Amino acid sequence: MIKLTYCLIATVALAASLTSCTKKKSDLYAGIDGDYVSGTPLGARSEGANFFGQTVQRGQFPPVQFGYDSVEVSGSEQPKIAQVAAALKSSPHDLIVAGFTDDRGTEEYNRGLGERRALAVRQALIDAGVPAAKIQTVSFGKEMPVDPGSGEAAWALNRRAEFGLVK
Repeated sequence: MIKLTYCLIATVALAASLTSCTKKKSDLYAGIDGDYVSGTPLGARSEGANFFGQTVQRGQFPPVQFGYDSVEVSGSEQPKIAQVAAALKSSPHDLIVAGFTDDRGTEEYNRGLGERRALAVRQALIDAGVPAAKIQTVSFGKEMPVDPGSGEAAWALNRRAEFGLVK
């Protein structure tokens, strides 16, 4: 009888723990029915568009800089968003926003932080009137730093989102 009670308790505990592990659909997800950020679907990937490839023109716009561990596009960076938005509204080209981080933190964490930064810039551009379908995002995390040094000056330069126009 005691073994049966323990088996029953263990089964109930296992069932309860499994239901808490189910994935819940959030505002930020990628799935079979599309990629969405805050309810705005991500545009289709441009065929052959590689941020560092020949079909993408980089360096036309200054990068958006971020604070430590932040995804907030600060007020001081808004003129950069406005400049990119104005250019995109009158351009037939799509845009890739690439998110980067400094070298502190794990590779996985920084890859996610870079993606959240790229998505924050994407949302700021959408809020400025750029059609969502024209903007793709990618994260490089702590890969490819602008300044490979250590210290606050180097880290600040590496916390950024860069723009690439798809030709």
